[in-house]
Amino acid sequence: MAGTRIASVAGEASGDLLGAHLVGALSDRRAGLSFHGIGGPRMTGRGFESLYPMEKLAVRGYVEVLRHYREIMGIRRSLLFRLLEERPSLFIGIDAPDFNLDLEYRLKAAGIPTIHYVSPSIWAWRRWRLKRIARSVSHMLVLFPFETEIYRQAGVPVTYVGHPAADTIPLAVNKAAAREQLRLPPGKLIVALLPGSRQSELRYMADAFVQAAKRVHAQTQEVHFVCPTASRPTRDLFEEAIHRNDAAELPLTLMFGHSHEALAAADLALVASGTATLETALLKTPMVIVYKMSPLTWKIMRRMLYLPYVGLPNILAGEFLVDELLQDAATPEALSDALLALMRDTPRQQRQVERFTEIHHTLRQDNATKAAEAVLGVLDATGDRRMARTG
Repeated sequence: MAGTRIASVAGEASGDLLGAHLVGALSDRRAGLSFHGIGGPRMTGRGFESLYPMEKLAVRGYVEVLRHYREIMGIRRSLLFRLLEERPSLFIGIDAPDFNLDLEYRLKAAGIPTIHYVSPSIWAWRRWRLKRIARSVSHMLVLFPFETEIYRQAGVPVTYVGHPAADTIPLAVNKAAAREQLRLPPGKLIVALLPGSRQSELRYMADAFVQAAKRVHAQTQEVHFVCPTASRPTRDLFEEAIHRNDAAELPLTLMFGHSHEALAAADLALVASGTATLETALLKTPMVIVYKMSPLTWKIMRRMLYLPYVGLPNILAGEFLVDELLQDAATPEALSDALLALMRDTPRQQRQVERFTEIHHTLRQDNATKAAEAVLGVLDATGDRRMARTG
């Protein structure tokens, strides 16, 4: 299918990474494919043409989205008009469901096949979206095995492709090598602090993380903290929290990036709920999960929750394997108490590691290859139908 154009939209860094791997795998398997839409630096590095800055879409939370609603909707209308004129062979929406599902609905109605890559969290909340997804999506690619049955029951063609992090993170972790690489002090209990990758997350959680670390250090002097920050703004916000809470003497290694190395080196971790909790599990580090957001966004989301837990390790385990401290429960006292309790409970740490290893094996599926094969299957089936209609 020489000259086949595939349109795609990724809304944030995690989608950009998924998209880059997918574009690379597709290009390796079939010549003549071109890719355009909205993507980040990793996708453009693989030859993807981004028509708008991806950063315009990287907004999280109801309240935060409202501030940028007009601009985001303008981008979607403009992109839709262009794609309806160009009529690409296929559209792939990579995560970003609030942006992509409506776009997919309109493209699918116009006869353009649509793939959605990464299921929205309908298994946790907003299950009413299934009907909308079924109307919008020709094929769903899911990262977690339990998601397949949900879509089969809804009549949506679905392929389980595994999680890319499970492919890239080694099954066995060398803690000693990670500690040496980060130059962490020997003989200390290492606790990783991951208060989020977004500035909004740091604003809600940085103080609680710093205060909890101070309380833990007061209980045991044989501890050293490591905090990998995602950007200069998030590092600045964490440093401000350190000064605001008189924690300059806290034994802490603060760094840019290297979150995987920090988690590999750590004995325990305090982690903001999200993808980082899955990475922590894949790196076999016992953890406590924390999350805080704007009170209004929390009030809206809480009413929509279906499961008793929100952390991915607990969802994948099907139980409260890891403590979750959310919103009003995420006090510095509660965080430090949970960390200290886990620190003293070796059997519980071992059980977490055992279950994390099982989860890793389940998710290790050669994600990019499986996703590319599924995409090409849809592309070929669409081409066959077009030939049948014109034959």
